Amino acid sequence: MQKYIKDVFLFSFIFMLCGCERVHTKVDFELQCEHLFNPLGVSLDSVRFNWSLPDEVGIGDDSVCVFLSEKKEAVECFEQSALYKTLAPLSVSTLYEKPDLMPGVTYFWCLKTGHFVSEIASFTTAFSLDGASWISDGKDCNDKSSSYYKKIVYVKPGLSHAYIVLASAGLHEIRVNDEKIGSHCLDPMFTRFDKRILSVTHEITTALREGENEVKVQLGNGWYNLQSVAVWNFDKAAWRGRPAFLSKLILEYEDGTRDEVVTDDSWTTADSPIVFNSIYTAEHHDARKKAENLSGKPVKVTDSPTKLICSQMVQPIRVTDTIFCSRMDKLNDSLYVFTFPKNIAGVTCLNLKGKEGTVVRLKHGELLNESGTVNTGNIDYHYRPIDGSDPFQEDIVILSGTQDTFSPKFNYKGFQYVEVSASSPIVLTKNNLVAWEMHSDVPVKGTWHSSSDMLNRLWRATNRSYLSNLFGYPTDCPQREKNGWTGDAHLAMEVGLFNYDVITIYEKWMNDFIDEQRPDGMLPAIIPTSGWGYDWGNGVDWTSSIVIIPWLIYRYYGDDILLRRMYVPMKHFMECVEEKSDDYLTDWGLGDWIPVKSQSNVELVVSIYYYVDANIMSLIAERMGLENDKVYYESLAGKIKNAINQKYLSKCDGLYASGTQTELAMPLYWGVVPDSLRSKVAENLNKRVINDGYHLDVGVHGCKTLLGALSDNGFIDTAYKVVTQTTYPSWGYWIAQGATTLHENWRTDVIIDNSLNHIMFGEVGAWLYKSLAGIRLDENQPAFRKTHIKPYFPKDLECLDVSYKTSYGKLQLEWQKKGKEVIYHLHVPAAMEVVLTSPAGDVDNYGGGDYVFKWNVNYD
Repeated sequence: MQKYIKDVFLFSFIFMLCGCERVHTKVDFELQCEHLFNPLGVSLDSVRFNWSLPDEVGIGDDSVCVFLSEKKEAVECFEQSALYKTLAPLSVSTLYEKPDLMPGVTYFWCLKTGHFVSEIASFTTAFSLDGASWISDGKDCNDKSSSYYKKIVYVKPGLSHAYIVLASAGLHEIRVNDEKIGSHCLDPMFTRFDKRILSVTHEITTALREGENEVKVQLGNGWYNLQSVAVWNFDKAAWRGRPAFLSKLILEYEDGTRDEVVTDDSWTTADSPIVFNSIYTAEHHDARKKAENLSGKPVKVTDSPTKLICSQMVQPIRVTDTIFCSRMDKLNDSLYVFTFPKNIAGVTCLNLKGKEGTVVRLKHGELLNESGTVNTGNIDYHYRPIDGSDPFQEDIVILSGTQDTFSPKFNYKGFQYVEVSASSPIVLTKNNLVAWEMHSDVPVKGTWHSSSDMLNRLWRATNRSYLSNLFGYPTDCPQREKNGWTGDAHLAMEVGLFNYDVITIYEKWMNDFIDEQRPDGMLPAIIPTSGWGYDWGNGVDWTSSIVIIPWLIYRYYGDDILLRRMYVPMKHFMECVEEKSDDYLTDWGLGDWIPVKSQSNVELVVSIYYYVDANIMSLIAERMGLENDKVYYESLAGKIKNAINQKYLSKCDGLYASGTQTELAMPLYWGVVPDSLRSKVAENLNKRVINDGYHLDVGVHGCKTLLGALSDNGFIDTAYKVVTQTTYPSWGYWIAQGATTLHENWRTDVIIDNSLNHIMFGEVGAWLYKSLAGIRLDENQPAFRKTHIKPYFPKDLECLDVSYKTSYGKLQLEWQKKGKEVIYHLHVPAAMEVVLTSPAGDVDNYGGGDYVFKWNVNYD
């Protein structure tokens, strides 16, 4: 009997040690490593774990235990040896700080609290590329062909896992046994190639078979070898060269052995049917050149084109939707025009059988001529073709005489219309051409829907323009430029933060800032750059993105890694601005770009961003425990603020400068106005907008700040009237004219140099969440752990339904009117606290749960 008791005690002790002593409820924590689900190729330099707390009662009662091991069963049973760290209740992230992780190893991890256990997630650390050589076909960078590279790989019995890691100067596509590997497009992301190239890791176990396998890589030019000529001089980039790549194939067997196949001189190369490719313009394809008939030649081992290879820890670019044309017009036997229901970024896919040698041209654009053909005059203004061989946004296909299917591999465009012309008659139907929408495939975080068709269409148009300009870095437009304009990005960033999970895109882009920053701290206007933009367009109001973007990432995600990584580059930038300032003011910038009519004072606009940067720097320094820096930047911000107010504020009138919408909105929005004059300045702004007929009279910086300045200072009705205008100039005017994306110019009759898919005027998309739905961050707690909601009920809006996913759960609010009463439904996730302000001004705090409020609204 004693032995029996002893055995039971020992078993119970082991059971408790493994963490299996009580039944835990399994719930989804949405586990991520480096803000990605089950990523491959994680750098040992940074291994972060983050998650979303499930909406379960009691989720915040207990500590959070993180279990991690190479052995999945150790994590499944919560073995003590797998316990990495115990975190405080309601923790949503942690950094792995032990030095024991090994390269090329898959690790499993999970979370456990007192009542709940997560799913098991995994990540695979980056494989070493040691032993692999950079290879190319040895051709000149002006050669227009796109080459294949091939290697026969033998797989032994008992394959367990297989991976391929590839870094390319230029774009690449990988095929194994003629099967495309992965769903990514346009890998790797655009970087300053001579300083940094990104490697991509894929698992290819299921694509391989025992015995002989063909591994084939095709390279495209991308931004590395841009042959098209435009004013930004990427054709003259210092890094430019013939595309090349470096790769390693890792074969892991069940017996614990491992084989590696690397790029070396044993690979062969051949031309492909792609006879020209440009990320900027288009792609040309000769379908008569069958891939299987192309003979191979030895490759050339070449020097590394870069200083650094980093793992690509970024949400990939993918085809996200297939769009069918809404109309096809046959203009003659060899000329057709396809109309798609919305303006997008992406490519088209043509399926056609025609006479061998027939040259088919697919011209993509956003406008039509009166004749019904496609007009690219609004987007080819900065293009400088040296001859007629590379027409703008015009794919060229030479038919084989059999059934041909073509879509570009190494290009994307911005378009709504496609003109298909041929050198001889062809027969097309609406089904012969489809559009594939493309962008960085960022997960959805926010949804917004109301009773207003116009506002719903505006929300969709804003999001579409945001996504159309997200291709591994934020761009200005997907057609004319594809440039990473620094100002456009910070102006529209909150559109992304409220609607999508975008942290990986901005973290990658900030590395590009590091690579482009000069020793004196100066940044260019566009990033990455060939060298263009250091002497124009790169003033404080644009390149403040180096300070604003990391700060917003911290505020919305609660992750301060980017702040720490960018702090020294931020300080260098601030030193550069201080050097160019005079008595704490500066006019180094573009000012309120593309205003409707009123010109705002450039020094005032730019100096406000100088103040914003200094103020943010003081907050970051405080967060990082850098007291001396905090005091310095706090003092600097105060001096800039005083200088602005002394020079530009008329205390008697409550006006800044000449009193334009921008000159009044920016000081209010960014906190420059003295408290004693805030209401007076706000009243003047409200009067100015009313006098302008509730229409916009701003450029990009006024557009960013106008709605918030009105809404936060008692004039949200005025802001709403501005947003819902449908006559020129307004967002609603674009929508009323049929726009499905935001434009670059408030006028719709401008043809030359006017993109119809631009995001820089996109702040209205964030305002729909921040002010109309009333969702705000807490000043002291990031990531919406405490969320402030101040609902607004416009007279002509009957209902609203909004949701927003955070690390603390999904917040949901929905209201509808019944007579003079508003029925307001609020769901607060279990880990969140909401501070709700009622229409009467009552403020109450609410924990997790479902709430229904009935409020009387009186519009008399």
